[in-house]
Amino acid sequence: MTDRSPTPDPLILTLAMEPDAFARFDGLRRRHFPKALNHIPAHATLFHHLPGLSEPGIVETLAALMRSQAPPEVAVTGLRFTGRGVAYVLASDALSAFRARLAEQFESLEDGLTAQDRQGWRPHVTVQNKVDPATARALHAELEAEFTPFRFTAPGLLLWRYLGGPWERRASVSFG
Repeated sequence: MTDRSPTPDPLILTLAMEPDAFARFDGLRRRHFPKALNHIPAHATLFHHLPGLSEPGIVETLAALMRSQAPPEVAVTGLRFTGRGVAYVLASDALSAFRARLAEQFESLEDGLTAQDRQGWRPHVTVQNKVDPATARALHAELEAEFTPFRFTAPGLLLWRYLGGPWERRASVSFG
């Protein structure tokens, strides 16, 4: 008899943000993201599709690697017009190097990394998406006119299970 149990939904790994930064981004997302499509809080994705069956190993890898990693400082350097939305651009050499270490570890997972997760990483927080380009262009111009670069500290990472729209938080792992 063949086991036909469904494969667990994929996992998503995002950056945890200090409360003020999260509140700022999430408030903008709630105001500008189409309500019918906004199932999740503001986030910066490190990996879009990790194999659901590998959850215990992923959490173990995160805990082991993050233990010796100081919480990275992240610079919010500008805005990006995405065609049908707007995102804040993030930059952090320490976080980029840490993500590269994770990618090396995650390549050994049963299904490895998807093409999307193997390509270059451009960290950002999307506050608007899936709107008419003119609406997105207007928000981009408005936010850019008042933008001042700022920084925040990332205390950890969040692991989520993708549920076809909404996400379910599965783990929170702290740096340091």
